[in-house]
Amino acid sequence: MKKHRMIMSIFLMLCLVCTNVFCFPSAVSAKEISSIYQAKRLAKAKVKGATVTEIDRDYENGTLVYEVQLIKGKKEYDLVYRASDAKLISYGWEIKSMYISKGSGSIISKSKCKKLAKKQVPGGTITRIVRKYSDGISVYKIVMKKGSKKYELKFHARTGKLLEYDWELTTKKTQSTTYIGTEKAKQIALKETGGGHVTKVSFDMDNGVPVYEVEIIKDMYEYDIEIHAKTGKILNFEMDSIYD
Repeated sequence: MKKHRMIMSIFLMLCLVCTNVFCFPSAVSAKEISSIYQAKRLAKAKVKGATVTEIDRDYENGTLVYEVQLIKGKKEYDLVYRASDAKLISYGWEIKSMYISKGSGSIISKSKCKKLAKKQVPGGTITRIVRKYSDGISVYKIVMKKGSKKYELKFHARTGKLLEYDWELTTKKTQSTTYIGTEKAKQIALKETGGGHVTKVSFDMDNGVPVYEVEIIKDMYEYDIEIHAKTGKILNFEMDSIYD
């Protein structure tokens, strides 16, 4: 009897472990995105009932991101997730042009359009409003700010219907997000070689890291130096004889 109870206890424990592994996988991977499948799952949870049409893995300002495009009804969605923490850093949708009519009647006033925008982003501050033509339709484009987000809204200038809605996270520029510039990169490289003649300086992205590549000739040697474009740290240093 005791042996039977022990077997049952072990069986129940195994069931609990399996339940945690298979029923709650999102808890394990919620802190980062390491695959296109995870990005797709997050996007479909955000826009329920939508169909994913495209997923891109790319770098934005040195940060790895996943961009997911979806379609649901008359709208096309564009979501961007930061891979390091699975945070949604950009979200937007627009009504497909085939479903937008030119409309009739007079153009609504800017003040009325501002009220419509404030309903969409309560507590937001309007920084710019302009009326223009887009695909032959008169629209109001409004830029707003609220907290750490920047919004862009597009309204039909005759009907007042919201045609596009976008927001993205904004960050304050600090020294760590500012490039040191080519002149500073030259100085760092020349200091490392002890002088010489700079023959080339170029900016590039190396595996998502912004770098300056500096080429220097001194005496009988040619130097190739790779410098982090934000921190000024030397990432790679190569020296070859000019005769080679």
